[in-house]
Amino acid sequence: MSEEFGDLFAQPEPEPQPVDLPSFVDYERHLSSVVPQKINLRLVGKNPLWGHLLWNAGKVSAEYIDEHSKELEGKTVLELGAASALPSLLASLSAQNVVATDYPDPDLLENIECNIKTLKKDAGRELPICAQGYIWGNETQALLNAPGQNGRKFDFIILSDVVFNHTEHEKLIRTCKETLAPAGQVLVVFTPHRPKLFEKDLAFFSLAEDNGFVCEKLFEKELKPMFEEDEESVHIRSMVFAHLLHW
Repeated sequence: MSEEFGDLFAQPEPEPQPVDLPSFVDYERHLSSVVPQKINLRLVGKNPLWGHLLWNAGKVSAEYIDEHSKELEGKTVLELGAASALPSLLASLSAQNVVATDYPDPDLLENIECNIKTLKKDAGRELPICAQGYIWGNETQALLNAPGQNGRKFDFIILSDVVFNHTEHEKLIRTCKETLAPAGQVLVVFTPHRPKLFEKDLAFFSLAEDNGFVCEKLFEKELKPMFEEDEESVHIRSMVFAHLLHW
């Protein structure tokens, strides 16, 4: 074939795929005269594990932790499914040790590390917090041996917006059973993202009771819904429910 037609059947170069870049958001703390007043968060680019959004349940969990910071002094804290780790970050300002965990995806964990670094800079001090990959229901010894934990069980466990994973309820509860200290508490905060499956969300608490936990409803709060597309279910999707589990 002549040079004139040499590239006639060549395959075109593939179009570069757009990269989902991280986004940034400031969380304004509800307390006055605290340092830092704002928590600067980096959120991962669009992620199938939903870590690219700051959910209402995360904001409510953070507010609760700020309001109960004195109770966390000297305590150890574990968060499961931390995403941007806002509740863990706030807990680290008063707790003795905090382990923020999420699925062992490099982007998710690197993002938590970035937020930890930013908070330390804004707070002007070192903070007792680390990020660790963890799959719910797996062996828990690595959590108990995380930096600063020294084999101890946790006084306070945070489950913020994770109970919509209905197939994972048993695994979440198993992890809590194996890592919660005898006098410990589990904060469970969630929004019914799929109103038709609200009862399946609530089934988490029945299963927790079957596993020896006492479940106490703390409060419910209405916020602007994350998504506006379904007007008929907007009220239930606006709600954030907070529960406390203990032995």
